[in-house]
Amino acid sequence: MFDGFIDFVREIYGTNDFIALHEPVFLGNEKKYLNECIDSTFVSSIGKFVDRFEVMMAEYTGAKYAIATVNGIAALHIALQLVGVDKDSEVITQPLSFIATCNAISYCGAKPIFIDVDRHTMGLSPESLLLFLQEQTEQRADGCYNKTTGNRISAVLPMHTFGHPCRIDDIAVICYEHNIFLVEDAAESLGSFYKNKHTGTFGRIGIFSFNGNKTITAGGGGMIVTNDEVLAKRAKHITTTAKIPHAYEFIHDEIGYNYRLPNINAALGCAQMETLDEILKNKRELALAYERFFAGKDINFVKEPKNAKANYWLNAVILQNKKTSDKFLKITNDAGIMTRPIWRLMNRLEMFTSCQVGDLTNAYWLEDRVVNIPSGVYLE
Repeated sequence: MFDGFIDFVREIYGTNDFIALHEPVFLGNEKKYLNECIDSTFVSSIGKFVDRFEVMMAEYTGAKYAIATVNGIAALHIALQLVGVDKDSEVITQPLSFIATCNAISYCGAKPIFIDVDRHTMGLSPESLLLFLQEQTEQRADGCYNKTTGNRISAVLPMHTFGHPCRIDDIAVICYEHNIFLVEDAAESLGSFYKNKHTGTFGRIGIFSFNGNKTITAGGGGMIVTNDEVLAKRAKHITTTAKIPHAYEFIHDEIGYNYRLPNINAALGCAQMETLDEILKNKRELALAYERFFAGKDINFVKEPKNAKANYWLNAVILQNKKTSDKFLKITNDAGIMTRPIWRLMNRLEMFTSCQVGDLTNAYWLEDRVVNIPSGVYLE
């Protein structure tokens, strides 16, 4: 079943050395912009590259506003706080996600509710969301409430898994009909579109990540995007310690956070944005090569969902069962080809075992079978 895979990957990347899951590539002005930033002495949270990075992200995603943060989880924390996620409220999300999704909910003092994902998108299932809301919640004058706990449902938080868009338009309609804010965790999906609209822009607010293993990197970094001017201004205010602008006085009008992206990171981000189209083209070519390789084999290569254009951030395959996926993981990693299983389901982690869950049949099925394979840009 695994015949030829190791040789195939080594041929693509042109090396017999260790092949990582996803390494950053620097193809353009990264060193030039970093030197400019250092020479300017503006290496912290003020500088032209921060402003430019925000403009580039807003223009690329089609959002009206973009606010740069120190990392993706900081962006998500603020996004949730901005829509009213607070202590004793609850956020509906998916169990199949990176820990940052649930950590950000916890930072707000809220508790996650886990509902199932679609098998073909690996993202939040609209049908599961609607079923939970119809059976487990009730509408009150000030919002949607959980009939079991009595707590307010303050947000729905889907995540676009590995850059493959979930059926976010259907989710957005359901959220609107049930008076719940939609916050998009688009951390993994820069360059992904659903029905010709960029991920992260379907809800009230969305976020992206620029960690070292993402499609492009700022060495870290995150971005909040929104079309709401009020939310955008508050996002910038509370991510810069809630300091009232003044030439020399230090007055703060609320609890804020030191979450602003440093200019030196933004310099790297700007250079990466300039080569984003080239990176995406390369990653799509890699995905097509994998698709051809796995055709006719008992391994299902994960392709972009219907109506979507994915960035193919992390390529993935679906094996027959857990035993087979464990064998694949061992053979490849022993050979110096980095592969990894999908995340442990959030509801199975110790800190979230008491959270309310729906029927998670698809999530459990995927947890046993999905493996990520090398997905970095290959240089010819």
